[in-house]
Amino acid sequence: MRTSESLAEADTSEDQVGSDVPVLSLENVSKTFAGTRALEDVDLDIRAGEVHALVGQNGSGKSTLIKLLAGYHTPDPGSTARYNGEGFHLGQRDTSGFSHIRFVHQDLGLVLEMSATENLALSSGFITGASGRVHWKAQEARTEASLARLGVDIDIRKPLALATPVERTIVAIAAALTGWESGRGLLVLDEPTAVLPHTEVDRLLDIVRGIQQLGASVLYVSHRLDEIFKIADRVTVLRDGRVVATRQTTGLNTQSLAELMVGDRVDAAFRLTRPAVVDQTSVLAVRDLAGGTLRSLTAAVAPGEILGIAGFAGSGSEEVPYLLAGARPATGGEVKLADDGWKPAARLATSGFPLVPADRQREAAVADFSVAENLTLRVIDDFTRGGRLSSRREAEVAREWIGKLQIKVASPDASIMSLSGGNQQKVIMGRCLAAAPRVLVLAEPTAGVDVGTRQAIYELIGDLADRGLAVVVTSTDTTDLIALCSRVVVLSRGEQCAELVGEAIDERSLLEAMEAGK
Repeated sequence: MRTSESLAEADTSEDQVGSDVPVLSLENVSKTFAGTRALEDVDLDIRAGEVHALVGQNGSGKSTLIKLLAGYHTPDPGSTARYNGEGFHLGQRDTSGFSHIRFVHQDLGLVLEMSATENLALSSGFITGASGRVHWKAQEARTEASLARLGVDIDIRKPLALATPVERTIVAIAAALTGWESGRGLLVLDEPTAVLPHTEVDRLLDIVRGIQQLGASVLYVSHRLDEIFKIADRVTVLRDGRVVATRQTTGLNTQSLAELMVGDRVDAAFRLTRPAVVDQTSVLAVRDLAGGTLRSLTAAVAPGEILGIAGFAGSGSEEVPYLLAGARPATGGEVKLADDGWKPAARLATSGFPLVPADRQREAAVADFSVAENLTLRVIDDFTRGGRLSSRREAEVAREWIGKLQIKVASPDASIMSLSGGNQQKVIMGRCLAAAPRVLVLAEPTAGVDVGTRQAIYELIGDLADRGLAVVVTSTDTTDLIALCSRVVVLSRGEQCAELVGEAIDERSLLEAMEAGK
C-alpha cells in the first residue's frame, strides 16, 4: 500500500491536489441507448495531480463513461463537462477539453509487428527531412525521450510482438503522452493491468506514480481492488449507471469497497434453484486445459448441470469458451468426452462444442442473412439434397425454434439485425440447439440485454439444463453466475484459484475469491 505520509502529501500538497478548480468536472452526465439508461446524472470531479480510481461491476457504466470522455458517444441533453473550469462538449472531439485528455484502452491499439519507435510515430507523426524521407535517428531520439520521461529504458527497435506485456503497456502510455509537453492533463487508464503477470503489476504502478509526479492527473479504471489501495488517492464507485460514492481510499478497505460496488443487485427471482450434480458421469471433462492466457483448467460438467467459469479480465476465463468450441487452439491439456478415454485437448479443434459467443454481432450473427438462415446454419445439410436447398423445410425448422425460444420477430425472413439484442441472442442459441448438442457453451450470455430479457434468458438456460443439457457459462457479470450456476470455478492469472458450490455462490464470495487469487 502507499505510505500514510505519501497519502497525506497527496491530500494536502498544492502541487498534488492543485487549486479548488478540478482538472475535470462532470455534472448530470447521462446516456441513454434505445430507451435504456446506461448512465444517469453522473457527477465526477478529478483534482489536479491525483490518481482517481473508477470502479464498478460489469454493466455499471464505466465503459460508457470512458467512451463519452473519448468522444465516442454523445451524452444526453443537460450533461455538462469542464476542463480546468472551462466548459467543453462531450462527444465533440474538436473541442479544447479533449486535447488535454489522453487514453490508454484495454485494447492497447498497438501494431505488434512494428517497433516502439514505429508505434509512437504512428500516433504522433513521422519526423521527415527535406527530401520527405523519415528521419529515423530523430524518430528514435524522440521515442527514447518519451520513455525516459516515464523512467524506463527498453529496446525501441524490436517488434512489440517480442516485448513483454508490461513493455507494450508502457509503449502505449508513452504514445498517449507524446506531445503532451506540460504534463498537466488527464490520462485515462482502462484496465491497464488486466493481462499483466503479477510480477509486472508493481512495475506499471510505479510508472503511474511517475506520471502523477509530473503533475498529471490519472483516472484509473480497474476491477482489481488491491491496486486501488496501492495507487489511488480517491475512488468513485458506479453501480447501475449511477455514482453511489466518491471516497478517500484511506477511509476504505477491500471489503467495504466491494460492498459499495455490489449493493443489492441480485433479484431473488433471478436465482434458479439448482443443486450441484453429484456422482454422475460427466459428459465433458478437461484436465490441465491451456491456451492463450489460460495456463491450466481442470473441470467437468455433467448432464443437467450449469457450470460457471469466473474471473477478471485477463484471468484466462475469456479463453475457455473458445477453447471448448475449438475456435482457438489448445496448447496443452487433455479432454474426455462422455465415456471416451482421455485425449489431447487439441482434438477440440475438430470436435468442439457449440458456442454462443460474447460478441454475437461480430462473431456469430451473419448480418446479411435472415433470422431463418441464421437459425439453420448448423443443420443446413439436413434439408439440402443434390446441392439444392429446401426453402420450405428451412422455414419449418426456423419457425419451430422461433416458437420454442419465443423469439419476437415479425417473420422468419426478417433480417437478424432488425431484432433486439436479446432476440439476437436467442437466434444464436437456437442455431446451436438445432444440432442437438450434449454440451452448450455460453460466453457472456446476457451482454447488452435489458433486465426483462435477462430473466427470460436465465429461464431458458435453466429449462435446457432441466432437459439434460450440460451447460458451461463464462461471464464477467457475476449476476449471471449467481442466477444460473450450481458450481463456479474461479480463475486468476490463468489458473484455478477457487471453486464455489450452491449457496456459497454470491457476489461477495466471488469477488473475494477472484481478489484472493491474485
